[in-house]
Amino acid sequence: MLTIENLNVYYAKAHVLKNVTLKVSQGEFVSIIGPNGAGKTTLFRTISGLKDGEGRISFNGSPLPRDPAKIVQLGVIHCPEGRHLFPEMSVKDNLLLGAFRLKNFDPESELEKIYQLFPVLRQRERQTARTLSGGEQQMLAIGRALMGRPELLLLDEPTLGLAPIVRKTIAEALKQINDSGVTILLAEQNVPFALAHAHRVYLLETGIIVKEGTPEEFRADAHVQQVYLGGVS
Repeated sequence: MLTIENLNVYYAKAHVLKNVTLKVSQGEFVSIIGPNGAGKTTLFRTISGLKDGEGRISFNGSPLPRDPAKIVQLGVIHCPEGRHLFPEMSVKDNLLLGAFRLKNFDPESELEKIYQLFPVLRQRERQTARTLSGGEQQMLAIGRALMGRPELLLLDEPTLGLAPIVRKTIAEALKQINDSGVTILLAEQNVPFALAHAHRVYLLETGIIVKEGTPEEFRADAHVQQVYLGGVS
């Protein structure tokens, strides 16, 4: 579904992504792990057309346009780090904004799907987004992305700063989303979380893909154990 070949991205003279090559097949759940500053967010912003890069990005066999609005229309939808909600708008209105690419859709039916996934959002429907807890805001951000019916969902650090019980809720939701046929590309510093839910994993360090494999291969890797899993396989 998604193919990236020899992608290089710069901020001024800083070479942030260096010949990044990866692929995501339809229906997969692929995680990209790595430390803060490794280039994960830059990679997602480049896929989404928010940052220019040198290289080839293809979606379903065709070059991905460099226009963010056209990319969304193709079904590549980005749930960014930091959530970027509209704080003074209601939960419901934030969700409805996520469906702007759809035509002739039933808003109540689409909302019901999100409320089934995250029941707390139904309870908070009339509240403004700023009044939600951090975990509820993350659920709202994911729900808003899902309202656009993504073919490929880009999730950037969805568990950052969340309590373990909320991470569990997010994990269960992501499994349901992937099981429903949505392809997921996840960027995550929480390596145990990323390995627990992925079919395949990439390790990005200082802008370079240094390892690709299954979660089992990553758990058995001495470098991954020492640096990212606290020395425990």
